Amino acid sequence: MTDQNKNLPRDVFLYLLSIVTLVASAVSFGILVFQYINVYFPDLLTDYYFSPSSYYGSIRQALAALIVIFPVYVWVSRFLKKDIEENPEKRELKIRKWLLYLTVFVAALVIIGDLVTLINTYLNGELTTRFILKVLTIFFIAGSVFSYYFSELRELRTKGKNGLDWMGVYKWVVVAVVILTIGFGFYVAGSPQSQRTVRFDERRTQDLSSLQSQVINYWQKKNALPQNL
Repeated sequence: MTDQNKNLPRDVFLYLLSIVTLVASAVSFGILVFQYINVYFPDLLTDYYFSPSSYYGSIRQALAALIVIFPVYVWVSRFLKKDIEENPEKRELKIRKWLLYLTVFVAALVIIGDLVTLINTYLNGELTTRFILKVLTIFFIAGSVFSYYFSELRELRTKGKNGLDWMGVYKWVVVAVVILTIGFGFYVAGSPQSQRTVRFDERRTQDLSSLQSQVINYWQKKNALPQNL
């Protein structure tokens, strides 16, 4: 039995893990950046009844997912890259080819849909800074995935003789962007130590709002203010 066939179950698992963590990381990153945009570029038409703090829960959830999942994706990708360098015959694995083509296909569809949405929104006269930033975010995510895996396909066709040194630099740029985005999340949503204080403040606000409603209800029914609270 060859080493390639011997390690086939492991390779299948790792490639599936790679694509799952890629999708989860991309979604978490997109949610994180979208919430930053919602906080700093509010829309009066949609955010009239929302405060910036209403987005902090989604920011913390996306942060937790990205902190855990993205390093796993980076590790798996580096492991598979090193494994292919040591075993060049694994470039021809069917699971690898299928996932590469599928990822490029999905990323291309996202980019096309992103551009169609942008043009449609412009024609409807609803083009805002907030919307443009979200479109650029999706374009950055899909474009990064497309360019990286398309370079993998080119390397597959040329048997690893492509020499795309710029893609190695671009990968580190993407990693740096993700790290900065995570760090900015702690700045926007606050440190873990401050979250309990924030929840106490929100509870007090809810109690005051409930108290106000009860006082108004009492006045409407009895045409007088209550003697005590």
